[in-house]
Amino acid sequence: MTINPTPTSDTAKLTGEHLHLVHRLATQLRVDSIRCSTQAGSGHPTSSLSAADLMSVLLVGHLRYDWANAQQATNDHLIFSKGHASPLLYSMYRAVGVVDEDELVNTYRQFGSRLEGHPMPILPWVDVATGSLGQGLPDAVGVCLAARYLDKLPYQTWVLCGDSELAEGSMWEAIDKASYYKLGNLTAIVDINRLGQDGPTELQWDMDKYAKRVQAFGAHALVLDGHDVVAIDAALSEARSHPDQPTVILARTIKGKGVPEIENKNGWHGKALPPEIADRAIAALGGVTGLTITTAVPDAGTSAIVPDPGATVTLPTWEIGQKVATRAAFGAAISALAVRPEVVVLDGEVGNSTHAGEFREVCPERFFEMFISEQQLIASAVGLSVRGYIPFASSFAAFLIARPYDFIRMAGVSEANIRLVGTHAGVEIGQDGPSQMALEDIAAMRAIHTSIVVYPSDAPSTAALVKIMADLDGISYLRATRGAYPVIYGPEEQFPLGGCKVHRAGADDTVALLGAGVTLHECLAAAEELAQSGIAARVIDLYSIKPLDRGTLVDTCRITKGRLVVVEDHYPQGGIGGAVMEALAEAEVPQLRVKLLGVTGLPMSGEPAELLDAAGISARHIVAAARELIEIR
Repeated sequence: MTINPTPTSDTAKLTGEHLHLVHRLATQLRVDSIRCSTQAGSGHPTSSLSAADLMSVLLVGHLRYDWANAQQATNDHLIFSKGHASPLLYSMYRAVGVVDEDELVNTYRQFGSRLEGHPMPILPWVDVATGSLGQGLPDAVGVCLAARYLDKLPYQTWVLCGDSELAEGSMWEAIDKASYYKLGNLTAIVDINRLGQDGPTELQWDMDKYAKRVQAFGAHALVLDGHDVVAIDAALSEARSHPDQPTVILARTIKGKGVPEIENKNGWHGKALPPEIADRAIAALGGVTGLTITTAVPDAGTSAIVPDPGATVTLPTWEIGQKVATRAAFGAAISALAVRPEVVVLDGEVGNSTHAGEFREVCPERFFEMFISEQQLIASAVGLSVRGYIPFASSFAAFLIARPYDFIRMAGVSEANIRLVGTHAGVEIGQDGPSQMALEDIAAMRAIHTSIVVYPSDAPSTAALVKIMADLDGISYLRATRGAYPVIYGPEEQFPLGGCKVHRAGADDTVALLGAGVTLHECLAAAEELAQSGIAARVIDLYSIKPLDRGTLVDTCRITKGRLVVVEDHYPQGGIGGAVMEALAEAEVPQLRVKLLGVTGLPMSGEPAELLDAAGISARHIVAAARELIEIR
């Protein structure tokens, strides 16, 4: 730990004229943060005022960014993990000339404006949406992984963090993984202004305790006065001198700095200054200025990895009838995708079970182990996507979706392009019991903005869908089962998104059995049993749950007079049955006669077949449900 870094000829960049410039810029950032939030009548000016000196030094002396070319591969990255300090960020954009006076002051937080309450990637200089605390730094880890191990470019990622969000475990996951992967290209700047939304933060200004925690997680800690621009300059310089260790700058600041009426006073978080206080503060700070800053432009460079979306991907094949787990098919398919250099795989320490580890065997340089840190697993995928990579993140479905759900939600807000593969879903997993059974994941993922949800039933459909996912925008989720089930599709079959597969279809079908994944096999067995008693039942493989094949469902309802049995290894709320009923809600179909079979109670350990039967989703229950529908006239 270094206390108050002392500038030397090697570390000090700002002298004389530049120091004067930093002070002028910091004042302008404060004035503009007040102006835009007061005009909007909302926002977080006090959280912006405390970090103005930090960001002023960064802009003047350390950030390397070509503002005219936001996609320049060698640009540094700046992420506001404390996204509520958006007045400060947008004021910085005005200072570098990419946001003008009118846009900043008159459109901030207004409907239709790109200057939203929290930063959004609608702005070309914003990598990820922030505002849900504890996510910007974890996302930055993914960006830095790309820089060090894939791009092999010297850009730095700077992250402005708040002290309140250091209560989030995800921040420590991020520091831990940044240390593990030796990400010296990551610098976290923590604005420790002592006051949170509802009173003092947990550690307030206990800088020693903060530093010890940072060091315990393997990072280089620098403690300083966050309003001493010379010390800030020295710290930012020193951050670049640790190529194999992330740096965390712990800056002691005053909330509301620059406005004596509200400095270090509780109750001002998230409140715009009233016009009378704002006017006095702006006047005391010297009034409105139009200072423009020219930041350093990075040297040109290109990534060491050149994407090859046209690379020939040869998917594995299987014999019809061969028993293969869809999780195993995922492992084989993702390994085949390794020929595309932009494909990256991340795992949550279960790669030997999800089969994601097979990618590591063929392409270890593009495989990242996140261990049991599911929040960081998703965040790293998001950060890698910022750099244009195609990340697949996998783990057991129960943990992949539930534990980092807010990270997935925010990835949707960012409109990031990531691919998730959750294995061991449903009661089908057997003896491990209900703590391991994903029974809510379909509902959760269907609710995410930009999401796509697929649930293949055999190996060929899994492989085909994994290949499709590589080129999808948004957040795609593939649900895979644990057990091995017969291959039912040949290698020539296609599985377009929004499609389905219809089995045993005939013009005289009296009922349709709808399943996906493991329940498709139960539906096929049930249809065979019904056929033996003269009942014609078609079976629909709903491998694409979102989007759903509404047209085929409507046609099926017309043929079967609205008789449908929907079977899912999932809780009924929000699952496949919900998707089907939503799709048919306004369709012109006969009166619906629907049986929804799902897991309604708390499962227990047992053999998969026992559990499917106990849950009421086995073939015999499907047969009984179909017979009941047929008896209804």
